[in-house]
Amino acid sequence: MDLSPPATPQELDELEARITAWLDAELATNPMIDAVERGRPGERRWYVRLRGEEKDVWTAWWTINQRTFRYETFLMPAPEAHEQAFYEHLLIRNRELTGMNLEIGDEHAIFLAGSLPLHAVTDADLDRVLGSMWAYVERIFRPALRIGFPGFGT
Repeated sequence: MDLSPPATPQELDELEARITAWLDAELATNPMIDAVERGRPGERRWYVRLRGEEKDVWTAWWTINQRTFRYETFLMPAPEAHEQAFYEHLLIRNRELTGMNLEIGDEHAIFLAGSLPLHAVTDADLDRVLGSMWAYVERIFRPALRIGFPGFGT
């Protein structure tokens, strides 16, 4: 738990501008980024659409909160079959992740997510987060799909 005080409006504005500038530069030069969109007005959120190999297209959600920078993506819905093997596979994969976790969300959907304290967000961290998310989705998606959704992903 981060016990640092909440960021001031000015600190939030500065971080928002830094993340926006970083994403704009990446969009112009990084072929794995398909698009970057912003949340509703007043919302400090970005939707980063990425191209993958194992999962063709997916979206990372980046959000600035009062104390943390949260990043997450929808990996897949709840499994249709072989639930025990599916969740066992995800738990084993979860141990291999650094800075992120596999999580169960609404309707038992599977998400990949993590967070950083706001004061720790640098350009290098943004690069690490995006690259790690891409690598983890690539590594986890297809095997989990084969287990939980027979007939798909083969």
